[in-house]
Amino acid sequence: MSALCVAALQLTSTISWQDNLHEVRCLVASAVKDGARLVVLPENVFLFHGKRMRGLAESDDQSVIFIEISALAKEHSIYLVVGSHPSLLRPNGDLVADKRVRQTCWVFGPDGLLLERYDKIHLFDVTVDDKAASYKESDVIEPGELALKVIDVDGFKVGLSICYDLRFPELYRELTKLGAEVLLVPAAFTYVTGKAHWDILLAARAIENQCYVLGVGQCGWHNETRQTYGHSVLYSPFGESLANLQEEPDYFVFNITKTALRDCRQKMPCLSHRRLL
Repeated sequence: MSALCVAALQLTSTISWQDNLHEVRCLVASAVKDGARLVVLPENVFLFHGKRMRGLAESDDQSVIFIEISALAKEHSIYLVVGSHPSLLRPNGDLVADKRVRQTCWVFGPDGLLLERYDKIHLFDVTVDDKAASYKESDVIEPGELALKVIDVDGFKVGLSICYDLRFPELYRELTKLGAEVLLVPAAFTYVTGKAHWDILLAARAIENQCYVLGVGQCGWHNETRQTYGHSVLYSPFGESLANLQEEPDYFVFNITKTALRDCRQKMPCLSHRRLL
């Protein structure tokens, strides 16, 4: 196909996966009515609490969530990207050790089947000038292998990543070398780091790789110390903001085209001018 309707769903997720799932169902239904074919959810969409990830992944609720998401994708005949949801198992079937999980992006196809998974490579172990003060994802998350994932969605090559990955341009260059035309960045950027860097980094990844970049964020206050930035946005291969949200739960849809992608790459063939490969 020469066009693809993408949707970004922005939420304020909590520790209740049932409430979060209800919000997802409502926003998905609205986005599909507006024509969405590729629907992207943010990081931590069904559980916003790092220390409870392992417990959920080990519980019977885990299979219920996957059944519900599979059914949702099939009901609406969409590609549904769960920005991240904890996995108890590595891709090879081994159990994640040390009471941690994998922070995994799950992609379901229009038939409801699991199409692909990507395990977050870069972990957010940093100090931030906010109420939380410090973050150490490695306490509860095991980093994924260096296994890059590009999937086909109606003829568009779509590269997968998660949140903190955004700060590592080499990842996106490798995805582009694998053929990516659309780069997905489901995220839960803190308000402080989001305000400083979110749009700059997304635009840079779009410009330097001449790809569409879809950043889909969490927003608002999730507890007394954790505030996320929101501002989900779609950037063109030329670095233009094509659609965006602010700081409240919401969604947008936008039709991306192969024509705009080809025009940008033909007029300014940066990728063919590279000297360091």
